Amino acid sequence: MAGGINTMDQIAFITGADRGLGLALAARLLGKGWIVFAGQYMPAWPDLAALQAQYPACLHLIPLDVASEESVQAAAKLVAEKTDRVDLLINNAGVLSAADQRGVREPRDFDDMLRVYNVNTLGPLRVVDAFFPLMESSAMKRLCFVSSEAGSINRCWRKGLYGYCMSKTALNMGVSILFNRLRPQGYTFRLYHPGWMRSYMNGVKNPEADLEPEEAAIPAVAYFLRERGGSPQTLSRHDDNRLVLRDYLGQEWPW
Repeated sequence: MAGGINTMDQIAFITGADRGLGLALAARLLGKGWIVFAGQYMPAWPDLAALQAQYPACLHLIPLDVASEESVQAAAKLVAEKTDRVDLLINNAGVLSAADQRGVREPRDFDDMLRVYNVNTLGPLRVVDAFFPLMESSAMKRLCFVSSEAGSINRCWRKGLYGYCMSKTALNMGVSILFNRLRPQGYTFRLYHPGWMRSYMNGVKNPEADLEPEEAAIPAVAYFLRERGGSPQTLSRHDDNRLVLRDYLGQEWPW
């Protein structure tokens, strides 16, 4: 197979892999022997290139802007030139906006809210559609989506972040529809809240959060790769025939 990839390799594609959780997920999968195609939005950011220097044969950098249909299709074409399948697709790319913090008596930036929605909600759907032909030839067919507790309507406590919260709720609905259509075809799903991370969602690293991305990647990869449990105690938790939103502690979140 082209690029040194063979039929025994396990192959992942990750969006938003430049930094934060996406970079940490790539590093952890590479450490487990996976071939990783990493969606790169910021080529000037050095961390992903540094990781590639550690894994030159296993890490492939793919230009990707999930907000652009043209970019997503071009990314899928590049990956298809190197492999005939993707086993694990991780939709990780996400943004939020400082303007989204404005109160009800302040003018809203609706254009910026649409930008957040375009990345967080429509982006994963674009990626799934574009990579579907590569997923079809996989025996694993695992679709993973990094969502957030912010998308839970039942447990909503915020008084702001309209665009971000609404985008994650809409993402959850989109994944639910995908689940209904694709689960009967052998696809398995992981919808995941990774915890409050020291990430770059606002453009700069948030030092006040609970988890470093490298810490958050450990339970995330464990859950993304976990097979369905077989004992009565674990069957409901890992039943792939039921879509759940689960967090980094293993807890299920209400919709």
